[in-house]
Parts: sequence; C-alpha cells; structure tokens
Amino acid sequence: MNPCLRSGAMLSEAQSRILSRLAQFGGGLEAAWDVPRALSLPGLAESLGVVRSALHAPLSSLEAEGYVSTRSAHVTGGGSRRRTVVHITDTGREAISELEEPSPARRGRSFGPLPEQISLHGRDEDATNLSDSLLAGSNVLLSGLPGVGKSSLARAVAEQVLSMGWTVRWASCGSDTDAAGVGKMWLGEDAPSSPSAIIGASDGPRTLLVLDEAQELHLRHVTGVAELLDEASPGSSSVLAVSRSPSPFGLPEGFSEFKLEGLTLKHARSLLPSDTDSATARSVAEALGGHPLALRLWLPGEEVPELGEAVQEYVESTVMHRLSNEGTKTLDEFCISPSSLLVSELFDGEGANELDDSAILRWSGVMAEPHHLIRNVRRGSWSDEQSNALHAQAVGRWATRQGARARRMEGHHMVHSGEPDAEWVSEHIQAIAEQDSAAAAVLLEQAVSLSEDESIREAAADLALERGEAEIAESHIDGLSVGVGRKLRSARLARLRGDPRSAEDIEASAMAEMAPAEHTKATIASLVRRYDDRLPGRIDRRLAQELTRAVDAVNVSSLPESERSAGSLALDLIRHGIALEIDDVSAAAKAHSALESAMGPEHPRMAVLDLRARLSLRTGGSASAETLSLARSLIESRDDLSERIRLIHATLEATDSHPDWLIEAHASVAAMPLREDLAMHRRLCAQRWYWRGVLEPERRLSHWREAVGRFRMAECSAAATELIGRMARAI
Repeated sequence: MNPCLRSGAMLSEAQSRILSRLAQFGGGLEAAWDVPRALSLPGLAESLGVVRSALHAPLSSLEAEGYVSTRSAHVTGGGSRRRTVVHITDTGREAISELEEPSPARRGRSFGPLPEQISLHGRDEDATNLSDSLLAGSNVLLSGLPGVGKSSLARAVAEQVLSMGWTVRWASCGSDTDAAGVGKMWLGEDAPSSPSAIIGASDGPRTLLVLDEAQELHLRHVTGVAELLDEASPGSSSVLAVSRSPSPFGLPEGFSEFKLEGLTLKHARSLLPSDTDSATARSVAEALGGHPLALRLWLPGEEVPELGEAVQEYVESTVMHRLSNEGTKTLDEFCISPSSLLVSELFDGEGANELDDSAILRWSGVMAEPHHLIRNVRRGSWSDEQSNALHAQAVGRWATRQGARARRMEGHHMVHSGEPDAEWVSEHIQAIAEQDSAAAAVLLEQAVSLSEDESIREAAADLALERGEAEIAESHIDGLSVGVGRKLRSARLARLRGDPRSAEDIEASAMAEMAPAEHTKATIASLVRRYDDRLPGRIDRRLAQELTRAVDAVNVSSLPESERSAGSLALDLIRHGIALEIDDVSAAAKAHSALESAMGPEHPRMAVLDLRARLSLRTGGSASAETLSLARSLIESRDDLSERIRLIHATLEATDSHPDWLIEAHASVAAMPLREDLAMHRRLCAQRWYWRGVLEPERRLSHWREAVGRFRMAECSAAATELIGRMARAI
C-alpha cells in the first residue's frame, strides 16, 4: 500500500482534482445502466482541462489503491457502444473529504444552459480582470479566435460571481436563436419576446447576463439580438457577450472589448501530455501559438507543426488526416447540421466515439457538435459539389423521419443542396414554425435567397408579420408582384407600425379589386379585428355604433353557400358581444336567438354565451357569486385552450377583486403556446400578457411592454396605443 495515497493530504494535485470531480456524482451510478458522459474518460479529461493521456498515470494509481473503480457502461447520449467509465469509491470519498473546503454559505442562482465548469490553465489573470470589470458594473464583449477558450473563461467568471451571491442568466446562441430564444434561456419558457420586455424582466442589481457564442447567430436574427443588448446596456445588470472576432454586431454601444489571446508558453506546456519532452513541448506550444484547443488535439508521435503554421492549417493537415473513414463520415454529418445532434440521430454514427476520444466534439448535455474551429475548417475543405452532395444525401435521409424537427433538418439540407422546392416549403413551413418560428424564419430567408418563386417570399413576409418584424416584412413585401396580396400585406405592415389610417386606405384599395365573395370575407375579418382592438372594459359607444352599422351592411349572400353560415355566425357573435357591453337587452336577445338557431341549443358554445350574458350583469362592479361559481365550472370543464383563456379573461373582467382560484386558473394557462399564424390567437396572446400585468403588479411594466408588442403583432394598434398611455401614467 502506498502511504502517500492513504493520507488524503498527500494526494497529488492531479489525483485530488480527479477525486473532487468524481465526488460530485452520487454512488447510485455505480450500478446504473446509463451513466453521464462526465464519468467517461473523454468527459473527465474535458472537465479537468487536460488531454486524455494525462489521466492514465493518476487514474492507475488511484485505482490500484482502491480510491476509484472502472467498468464498461453505456454513456447517456453516447450511442449504443459501451465505454470505460470511472467511479469514486467510499475510500476515495473519505480521502477527498479531508481536503475539501466547505462550500461558501451564500451562492447565487443560475438560469439557462450554464455549461459544465472545466478547469482552466493559465487564465487566472484573465478571469480576475474580466470578473472585476463585470462586478464593477461594466458591460464586456469577450472576443477571440475560435477554440481559444472564450466560453470556458466566461463559465469560470460566471462561477466567480455566483460564489459572491450574484444571479447569472446564461444563453448560448445557435443559428436558430433569436431575441425571444435568448429571453427563454434567461427567464424560462414563459418569457416575453420583445427585447424591452425581456430586459425589463431579467435586469437587476447583482445580476450577470451572458450571451455566449454570438457568432453563431444567423444574419436573420442578428438585429433583434443586437437590440436586446442595446436595451440591456444602460440597465443595472452587467452584460457579458462572447463572440468570435469579429462579432456579428461589432462592439455594442456601452461595451468594452476584452480580447483573449493564446496561452503563454508555461501554461501551454501543461495542456500537452505529461511525458512530452521539454524541447518538443516548447516547439509545439510555440508553433500553435498557445492555442488551447489545438494543443489538446496534438498527439505524441506526430510531427511538430511548422512554426508560424496557422491553427486552421494544422487542423486540416494533421487532425483531419488521422481520422478513420467512419470518423470522417460522422464528422461530415455533424458539420452539415444546422444545430447540435443526439448521437442517436446520426445516420453515420459509427465514428462518434472516435471523435469524442479525439477531443473533436463539444457537448451540451446529451447534444453534441464539433468544436467550431474544426467544423469551420472541415466545411472550408469541401468544394461546392462535395457540399451539395452531402446535403442532398441528408435530404433523403431526414425525409424518412417524422416530426417538425425532421422537417427543419430536411429543409436546411434542401436549401443547401440547390434550389428549394416551393411546394415542399408551402406544405411544411407551418409545422416548423409552430414548433420554432425562429428556425422557420431562417429557413425561409435562405430559401428566398435561392428561389424566384413568389410563394416562398409571400410565406417569408407573412411569417415576419406574425413575428412583428416590420423591416424584414417590408423587404419581402417590396419584392412581391403588385396586386391584392401585396396590398393586404402592406395594410398589415401599416397596422404593425401603428398607422391604422394608412392601413385602412391600403386595405380599402385592395378590397376594391376583390371578387364579391373575397370582399365579404375580408370585411368580416376586418370587423372581428376592429371589435378585438381594445383593452378589456366597456366598448366605446361610438365604436359600437360604427361596428353595428358595418355589421348590418354585410351581405353574406355573396359568399359560397358552404361558407354563409360561418359568416353569419361571426357577425352575430359581434352583435351579441356589443349588445351585452352597451346593455342593449333587446339586441342581445335577438343575437342570442340567431346564434342558438345556427348552432343548436345544446351546442357547448351556447353555455359560454349564456355565461357571458350573466357576467355582464354586475352589482357593485362585480358579477354575482353564483355566476362566478358557474364560470369556474365551465373554465375547468373546457379542453380547448383558446376557449378556456377567453372564459378566464371574461371572468377577470367581470370582477373587481379577483378570487384566488381565478388567478391560479390564469397562471395555469399563461405560458401555454398559442398558434402565431392565427390572428385570433395572436390577439388572445396579447390580451393574456395584459392580464398578467394586472395580476402580477411587481412585473407589470415588463408584462405590459410585451403586451404592447403582441397587440401590434396582432394588428391591434388602438389597444397598443391605449396601453402605452396606461404605462406612461403608471410610471
């Protein structure tokens, strides 16, 4: 027995770091079928910031003395092959516990996909300088070459500020990330989508907002994320943006730049295998400019890189050439993907373990992708013909799988293999947008640049309007042929920009060119929108009169017979709603009778209409207890989300003092997704954010900022304007 190992104080630094890392995992994993990748040899080496070969000697000693054990097991997300994993024993836990310092009493909270912390070499001064700036309230752009360790340094700084009780909100960017996606990482799934509302909800003292991998943003979303940084810059939070040089948005106003360089020779040497002789280590470190990733990729026995050889050239000439055929195929599949992948999603996954063992992959949980330096070098080595062929093969493969993610992947490979199929885009873009509108926006932007088909540009314009992106929508509308479709989209754009008068003029011009049936349908849609374009409360009598006259003037006989009943139903619903709000009992009864005749007395919608009538009868500003009890029963019995939300909103409007059950009911539906492609749902979503502001007064301004943006996206400029006035008075 080695006495140095039996005394915890005599553990070597490498042994102590290994045991400390392994001790972070519970003993129950020792018999588990699947274990975290962090317990595999590549994962352990990565977290300790060393090459895999540096683990061999200390691990062998630790295992020989009973401090650790090894076995073969499946690694979570690592495919079907078993891999060597390491577990700490009870003896190892006892030894390391003697060395562990007690955890700080107060640690801040973190939100978002905070990466696993890894040990850094030679970055203590950088970490201190960067954290000092951020702790002093500065905003910093951390820049540098790919693979130089920017994200690892940012993670180390995050750990420092967390240890001081700060809150860290972390976001990692990909090609499909937009401002709303950043907000979800910082705040959670129920985050707002407008930059001002996101910052309103996330800003605060002793808070660090981190935006990592900014260079991965697609040009389609750069402007929105830059606006987010502009909103954050003057706030009370510190902001750390991390990007390869140059950043996609330059140096944001109010930010200073911190450029990360390669490691000094002393620290670069520590990343090479421990048995590398001093002369070779010096030559390799100097040749690779102290680049951390390149140093980890170098293997003993390989030629020393040429002095002055660019890191990219070294990766292409040496790292790529050592891969097997299976490893190369897997790497190529990773490199053509628009985002990270599960190993189980790979079609050519035989080389995944080889890539992981070679330190070529970077992981986020069970998702993997090549280090961006390697990905960029590999992509740059292909000819256009080779790239097109790889993407064309991937199109056919992803076409065999089901679901919106498969369609997103199929669409990406389609646009990168040649001219996109307009019919395919029309058929599938909505399914992609329902799951991730930011991804759909990127796909459409790429398709528009490659195709002259107007239907693709129309889809791009419509999605931009639904997302509230006025400038992008305008750029696509300007490329459409002159006609009714372009005018209607221009009218929507005017409403999005808060110019209802221009919108009415443009819409009237478009409707003058329509056939009678289309004119009638457009008129009904316009009336429904105008009725909804207001905040909760009694309708203005002048508006009520205008709408009533306009509703009475609609001639549904111009509609096809199959659509007349639906048209009449929409008009009678407006009549019924107006009559209830202005206390016109006779008109309400007449509209109710018409609706009952159309739907039948037993139709579930009639119970809702009856409830609305009872809710309109109030004593002292609130509906009766009996009516509220009925409302609660109906709300709890409804499966349709949009109908349940409308009932909740109607009940909220009918009470001065909101009962707890009603507040809880609204909270239960506050984050549930609604379809952004349906105008009715966009309006409902805006109203939902309005009510969140009412029910959560501590976050009212943030919620109402989001409601304003949502009302504009729903083309409800009157409601947006009225709410802005309320916000100004509240401030």
